[in-house]
Amino acid sequence: MRMRRAVCESARDGCASPGVKRAVRTQSASSSSSSSSSCSMWHGAGGPASGIPPVIPTYMSSGAPPTNPDNPEPYDLGALWENKSVRHAFIRKVYLILASQLLVTASIVAVFTFVDPVRLFVIQYPVIYWVSLGVFFAVYLVLVCCEKVRRRFPLNLVLLFVFTLAMSYMAGTISSYYETKAVFLAVGITALVCIVVTVFSFQTKVDFTSCTGLFCVLGIVVLITGIITAIVLSFQYIQWLHMLYAALGAIVYTLFLAYDTQLLLGNRAHSLSPEEYVYGALSLYTDIIQIFLFLLQITGSSSD
Repeated sequence: MRMRRAVCESARDGCASPGVKRAVRTQSASSSSSSSSSCSMWHGAGGPASGIPPVIPTYMSSGAPPTNPDNPEPYDLGALWENKSVRHAFIRKVYLILASQLLVTASIVAVFTFVDPVRLFVIQYPVIYWVSLGVFFAVYLVLVCCEKVRRRFPLNLVLLFVFTLAMSYMAGTISSYYETKAVFLAVGITALVCIVVTVFSFQTKVDFTSCTGLFCVLGIVVLITGIITAIVLSFQYIQWLHMLYAALGAIVYTLFLAYDTQLLLGNRAHSLSPEEYVYGALSLYTDIIQIFLFLLQITGSSSD
């Protein structure tokens, strides 16, 4: 018995290191794409009004630090996911938090879009946007990098609420520069895309979580495209180039949404621990908002 226990402990220690290394590699790739969307709004013919703050920084949410191999020996995660009640409770909790986040964001975007005094205020005082951007970055780094904070109740929910408010304010500020019909169209397309992707991720046998390397490459492609587009559009606005970047971003984040959705399900190459409900909601929420903002650039340009 002692020898068997020693063998199990050594196997557990040996399996933990690759998971950590894989998480670090994935997170480092995800953070490299965070600066690309700061250049995703430009001025000129076919674009929004001048002085608009940049789009919320691109975030590659596929770099999930808590993802683990579905192997029952090192973490007992596979055995845990065999309990359907645990898995379903985890999924319900994540989507309940996500629904609350989207409700807050939709309310703020609606106020910034329909209430003219508020709309003019956020346009005249862009400093609040930059403050919210700083809060967004700070809270995001804490939630992604600090596992103990991410799992400590109720601190994790408080930080997630602050993160939601910051991102909602930025999304509302950006929406205030576009026509109402463009915002409505972007919301409708985003809702349709999210429903289709979610149903597909639940039903398909394709394992997106096994393609982590591919998602890292996609994040790098979005980053490089954003840098090139920013340089070119800083000299002259080229609508087709702007639309190409927006379309690329929308497609990539749609794939990220499928990836992050399957992380919740279990029985995949990688999956989230049931304790990571805050990270799961954070990932899905950020994917959805980014899809909306990229689509808003497309619908806003086409409505001019």
